[in-house]
Amino acid sequence: MAIDKEKIEYHIRGILEALGDDPDREGLKETPDRVARMYEEVFEGMNYTNAEIAEMFGKTFECAENGDMVTVRDIEVFSYCEHHMALMYDMKVSVAYIPHGRVLGLSKIARIADMAAKRLQLQERLGSDIAEIISMAADSPDVAVRIEANHSCMTARGIKKPSAKTVSTTFRGKFETDPMLQIRAFC
Repeated sequence: MAIDKEKIEYHIRGILEALGDDPDREGLKETPDRVARMYEEVFEGMNYTNAEIAEMFGKTFECAENGDMVTVRDIEVFSYCEHHMALMYDMKVSVAYIPHGRVLGLSKIARIADMAAKRLQLQERLGSDIAEIISMAADSPDVAVRIEANHSCMTARGIKKPSAKTVSTTFRGKFETDPMLQIRAFC
């Protein structure tokens, strides 16, 4: 599904009018176009399924199958909450998986996290999406994802608790049943 830039421009212009501002004034003339271009970029992940993202970033290399774990920590991404379209920021994604004869290129793990975040999301679903994509790309059922983030719907509006952080974990395969693996993944 391609993002409809013209529709976004039209509706942003309407929002500006609904806010009581003049979309034709100097500072706002190009705002609908700028917002549409920004949305194309920050919501790029909405153009792809999890399987398509796994295919795009599924570059793997042979490795010994010995039960060792690969962990990449503190991948910085941002996303937008689907409830308020509010920014989820200072978001750090950590991914661990147990290779089964193949390892992913390390940059591919970061690219997967970034592309999955470029959707209207719930933090919990983002963890599940990343786990599913890593599992497909690495051909490993054993994946863990930890996400820590600030949500502007919590910090800047509503309850206004700027120090509140949300932490979510997703465990698949051996990580679901082995507490020691869970601890090793993110300690």
